[in-house]
Amino acid sequence: MRDVLNTSRRTVLKGGGALVAMGLGLHRAARAQEPRTTSAHQKQLYEAAKKEGELTWYTAHSDDVTAQALGRDFEAAFPGIKANVVRTTAQVAFQRVSQEIKAGAMQVDVLSSTDIGHYVYLKDKKLLEPYVPENASKVLDIYKGYDPDGYYHVTSAGLIGMGYNTEKLKAEEAPRNWTDLLDPKWKDKIAIGHPGFSGYVGTWAVTLRKLYGWEFFEKLAKNNPQVGRSINDTVTMLNAGERIVAATAPNGTLSQSAQKGNPLKMIFPPDGAVLIIAPSGIMKGTKHPNAARLFMEYLLTPEASKIWIGHFNESMRPEVAPPPGVTSAKDVKTIRPSVEEIATGIPEVIKQWRETFGV
Repeated sequence: MRDVLNTSRRTVLKGGGALVAMGLGLHRAARAQEPRTTSAHQKQLYEAAKKEGELTWYTAHSDDVTAQALGRDFEAAFPGIKANVVRTTAQVAFQRVSQEIKAGAMQVDVLSSTDIGHYVYLKDKKLLEPYVPENASKVLDIYKGYDPDGYYHVTSAGLIGMGYNTEKLKAEEAPRNWTDLLDPKWKDKIAIGHPGFSGYVGTWAVTLRKLYGWEFFEKLAKNNPQVGRSINDTVTMLNAGERIVAATAPNGTLSQSAQKGNPLKMIFPPDGAVLIIAPSGIMKGTKHPNAARLFMEYLLTPEASKIWIGHFNESMRPEVAPPPGVTSAKDVKTIRPSVEEIATGIPEVIKQWRETFGV
């Protein structure tokens, strides 16, 4: 009888222990499903966004590795919401959006272009949803208030300088300033992106046209540069040895490639590296409005800025500084055109570019 009671007691204790363990497991699972936020507003957005289940993000702000890292971190921060990341060039993204608008079948929820002129146009045509993220007031002052009506917000920034292949060119022989690219010794040795595809390159072209006039590009064309599409193509050309100097080198992509062991180095011209201010906005008619708003909040979080600087881009948040030894906008002279100059200038330089370079 005593053995039966002892056995029963052990069974009860064992069962109780299993229930406690199960309870702890459920508690941990519940905690794992909690969003990474303490804001009541963002928690409400999260609950509504979970019912939508996903969002689609068209982005030209970075290379695909960085874009995917942001998408996966968003999913980890807000379990139950899938981020469909579509990385492309700015002009291709805008073309896709235009086709979706025309067809009345909007697929994209959040558009992140490097051509701020896209947002000027979309806002004017009433094709953006106004939304002011809570986090918009917490970013660095330089990135605040580009649209006072809250239809789009700066969510990314980057630097354009020059770059070169260190195995094929000595540091003392590399170009130092933008105008050095016009020297005939660089004929057939320069890689460059295309303003008709890349918002980064479009802004760069507008800036250098303002600095030097279109004569700069007419002389550059005589050196027969290899013209890619995305600004990131210049890094690919340097790594492949097809060209040894990049006229449009994105600091983020080139520095990330160099960190992996590729023989590349950035050059920040004394006349100024071009600072790219890149916005995001929510498209009107989005299928996932709450997920889109939540994603806009995420892009301006410290966690997103940590990913940006981890991939050699600029931080949006003052409390997130780049690691020692990493060059950022505060370390070099920067230049950038106004919103108006970009909006009117990029279509102009695309036309001039095709006439001058034949592509």
